[in-house]
Amino acid sequence: MTPKTNHRLTNRTMAFVLAGGRGSRLKELTDRRAKPAVYFGGKTRIIDFALSNALNSGIRKMAIATQYKAHSLIRHMQRGWSFFRAERNEYLDILPASQRVAENKWYLGTADAVTQNIDIVDDYKVDYILILAGDHIYKMDYEIMLRQHVDTGADVTVGCLTVPREEASAFGVMAIDDKLNITEFLEKPANPPGMPGDDTRTLASMGIYVFKWSFLRELLLKDAEDPNSSHDFGGDLIPEIVKKGKAVAHKFDESCVRHAPDAPAYWRDVGTVDAFHQANIDLTDFTPDLDLWDTNWPIWTYSESVPPAKFIHDEAKRRGTAISSMVSGGCIISGTEVRNSLLFTGVHTNSFSSLDRVVALPYVNVARNARLTNAVLDRGVHIPEGLVVGEDMAEDRKWFRVSENGVVLITQDMLERRAAGL
Repeated sequence: MTPKTNHRLTNRTMAFVLAGGRGSRLKELTDRRAKPAVYFGGKTRIIDFALSNALNSGIRKMAIATQYKAHSLIRHMQRGWSFFRAERNEYLDILPASQRVAENKWYLGTADAVTQNIDIVDDYKVDYILILAGDHIYKMDYEIMLRQHVDTGADVTVGCLTVPREEASAFGVMAIDDKLNITEFLEKPANPPGMPGDDTRTLASMGIYVFKWSFLRELLLKDAEDPNSSHDFGGDLIPEIVKKGKAVAHKFDESCVRHAPDAPAYWRDVGTVDAFHQANIDLTDFTPDLDLWDTNWPIWTYSESVPPAKFIHDEAKRRGTAISSMVSGGCIISGTEVRNSLLFTGVHTNSFSSLDRVVALPYVNVARNARLTNAVLDRGVHIPEGLVVGEDMAEDRKWFRVSENGVVLITQDMLERRAAGL
C-alpha cells in the first residue's frame, strides 16, 4: 500500500522572519526597541502580523533573526509565542546575531542572516523556505503563494504589491511578462515599468520570497564567497536569479485575507511617525480596512492579564467618554473626553483632559487639564498637568518631535528635558 503524502505545502515549509532592523524613520519610537517590536493596534506588536499569517496559513516551523536592540522583541516572543510544541513537530527559534561565523561578524545583510544559520535551517528538514520581513502590517495566506511557486517551477517567487506607477519609485519594482515571469528587478527606479496590459500600475516587492531550500542553500553559500556582494536578497540574490534563473511574481491581491469580498488589499509599511500614527487611527473608523475582529484569521500576540477598561465621572465638563476610539483593557478614562484615538493597555487619563487623534502606547498617564491633539505617546509617558500639544507647532517643536504632517511624538526623555528647561 502506497503511503499517503501530506499535500499541504505549509507543512513542509519554514518561515524565516527578518526582524533585526531598527527602523530609524520611526525616530525615538525605536530608541529602545527594533521596528518589529513596536506596538500596533491596541495590543499587538508589528511582528505579530507576519507570525500570525504564517501560523494561520499552517506553518508550524519558524525562525526569527534579530539584531538591533532585540531584548523587547525577544521578551515578547517568549511571552506570546511560546506555545509551539516540539513533540508535535512545531518549532520557533529566536536567532540573535551572535558571531556564529566569526567574532567580528554580525549579520551583514538580509541574506547573510540566513547564511549564518544554515545549519539550523537544515535541522528543520523542510522542502521550502519562506523569507518574511517582520515589519509590515497585512494579512496573507502564504499557502496560495507557495502553491504558485511549485506550480510554476520557479527558482524564487516574489510577493508583490500592485501600486500606482507614480508611487513606485519608493520601492524595489518588477518588470514582468504576461505570465508573471520577472524580466527585470529595479531598486527605486526614477521611471518604473508598467504592467502588461496596464501601464499605469507597477508591481513592487513586499520583501517576501519563497525558495526551495536546497536551491537557496546553494545560492547562499555561493554568495557568502563573493567579496563584492552586500549579501542582501533584494540587492544581490533576487537580481542574480532574474538574470540567470526563473523568478516569478506573486500578486498580493490573490492571497490577501479580506474581511469582505470587495474590501481593498490591505498592506502598510508603518515605517514613519506619520504612517504609524495614521494606520493606528484608521482602526477607529466605522469599518476599518484592516479587520482585527476576524476570528477566522486572528492576530496572535501576548495578552496581559488586566481588568476591563473603566470610564468614570458623569459631570459637566468632567465626563469619562470615548467616541470613535479603541480603548484596551486596563485603561481608566477618568473625566476625560477621548475622540478618534487609540489607547493601548493600561492607559490612565485624568479629569478635565481631552485626547483627539492620539495614539497612546501602554501605561501612559495623562494628568489633569491636559489637551492633546494629533500625538503619539511612547510607552510609560507621564503627561504633566495642563500640557497642551498639537495646537502650536512652533512651541511643540521646542520640546518634542514633530513630523512632516504635524504629528507630535512625545517620549519621557523629551518631557524630562522640557521640565528641566533644556
